Amino acid sequence: MPVQLAASAEMLFRELPAVDRVRRLHELGFQVEIWGWSTKDLPALAATGATFSSMTGYLAGDLTTPDGVAELLRTAELSIAAAEVIDSPRLNLHGTGLDPDGLPVRPLRPDEEVAPGDRERAQETLARLALLGERHGRVFTLENLNTAVDHPGTPFARAEDTLALVSAVDSPGLRLNLDLYHAQIGEGNLIELLRRALPWVGEIQVADVPGRFEPGTGEIRYPAIAAELRTLGYEGVVGLEAWPSGDSETALERFRASFA
Repeated sequence: MPVQLAASAEMLFRELPAVDRVRRLHELGFQVEIWGWSTKDLPALAATGATFSSMTGYLAGDLTTPDGVAELLRTAELSIAAAEVIDSPRLNLHGTGLDPDGLPVRPLRPDEEVAPGDRERAQETLARLALLGERHGRVFTLENLNTAVDHPGTPFARAEDTLALVSAVDSPGLRLNLDLYHAQIGEGNLIELLRRALPWVGEIQVADVPGRFEPGTGEIRYPAIAAELRTLGYEGVVGLEAWPSGDSETALERFRASFA
C-alpha cells in the first residue's frame, strides 16, 4: 500500500480563509494538518468532510517545570476534546511551548545543556500524556525540530532526543512526529534515521532544504526517501509541512510525485 499523503493548511493556500484551505486540500485528495486549534471554528472544519491527520496537542506548558507540566497536561486534555470534534487521531507536541514566531518559551542558551534530571522529568510527563492518549483513543506525537534555523534554543529538539524519549516511554499513546526537514538541518543521514526510528513513528513530515519548500526544490532526494519507506513497509501518513515555492497546487503536485 502507498503512504497516505497529508498537507498543512497553515502553510498552503494562505490567501484563503482557514475553512477554505481545508476544503481545497480535501478536494485535491489530501489529508489535512492544522496547528493551533483554539482560534479555529472546529465544527466548520469538520463540516468540510476533510480527514485530519494531526493538530497541535497543547496550548501552553513544557515538559519539565512543575507549573509548565501542569499547564501542558491541562491544555492537552482540552486538545483531546478539540480533536474529537474534527476526529484528529494525532496531537502534536514539542520540547517546550513555542511562541507565534516558533521560538521556545523556555529557551536554552547556545552553550547550555538540558539540566540534570530534566530528561527524566520530560520522560515522566510524556508517559502521563501517553496514558491520556490511550484513554481517549488518540496518539500524542513528539516532533523533532532544528535549532540552527527555525527554533533556536528549543530543548529536546533533535531527532536523537525525541527518539530517545519516545522509545523509553514505549507506549501506543506516544509516537514520533518525525520531521525530515528539521532532521536534515540538524543531523542528516535521513535514511538511517528512518530505519532506526520507524518502530516509534506516528507520522512523517517533509519539506526540502534550504528554504522549507516542497520536495524537489532543494538537496533532499525525496524519491529515495519514498523508496526506502516502501522497503520498510511504512503505510502511514507523510505530511507536507512546507511553504510553496510558487503556487500551492504546483507544490502539492511535486509532493505527490515524489511519493508516487
